[in-house]
Amino acid sequence: MMNRDSAQAAERVSFRAGDLSPPLEVEEAWRAASWGLLAGLLAAPPAAGALRRLAESAQAPSRENELDAAFAMLCLTAGRTKVDEVDDEYHELFIGLGRGELLPYASWYQTGFLMERPLSDLRSDLRSLGYCRSDEVHEPEDHAAALCEVMAMLIRDGQPLEVQARFFERHIANWMEDFFEDLASAESAVFYQSVGRLGVLFMQFEKAAFNMQ
Repeated sequence: MMNRDSAQAAERVSFRAGDLSPPLEVEEAWRAASWGLLAGLLAAPPAAGALRRLAESAQAPSRENELDAAFAMLCLTAGRTKVDEVDDEYHELFIGLGRGELLPYASWYQTGFLMERPLSDLRSDLRSLGYCRSDEVHEPEDHAAALCEVMAMLIRDGQPLEVQARFFERHIANWMEDFFEDLASAESAVFYQSVGRLGVLFMQFEKAAFNMQ
C-alpha cells in the first residue's frame, strides 16, 4: 500500500530514530506500509506521482474483505482525481481561512482544545522510545499524520508488539477512528472520503489484531 511519493509527503511530520530497521515479515511490512500511506496522505495533499501510483494499484473491490475494498476504492478515486482538486480539498479540510473543517489532533479530539495533556503525554512517550520531532517540523506531535508515521516506525524498527500496542492504545485508539469517521463524512471531502473510509477500517483492523495478542 505504500508508495514513494506518500513517503516523501510524510517527511513534513517526520521523526528521527537512530537504528536501521531490521527486515520485516510480509504482514508487518504491509502494516508499516499502511500506516505510512495514511501518514503521507494526512501530512500533505498527494502529488501527481502519488495519485498515479495509487491509480495503477487499483483492483476490483473485494466483497469479502472490507479493508481491501476500501483500498481499492481509494485507488479508483485517485485515478479520477486531479492534483489541483485534491490540493484545494486538502486546504479546505485541514487549513482553511483560520482553520480547516477538521482539526486532526489528538488533544482536540480528546479535550476540545489544542496543545493539552494528550500532547504532553505523547511527548513523554516519544522521548522514552527515542523519537524526536525533526527541527524543520512545526506541527504538534499529536497530529494524525505524525502518529501514523510513528506507528509505521515502531513496526519498521522491530519494536515488540507489546510496545506497539501500548502506543496505539495510549495515543491512537481513543480518538483516531472518530477522526477518520469525520473525514469520511466531511462536507469538503471527495478524494478524502475514501481516505477516511480506509482509515476507519484500518483502525478497526489494528484494534482487533492487538486484542488477539
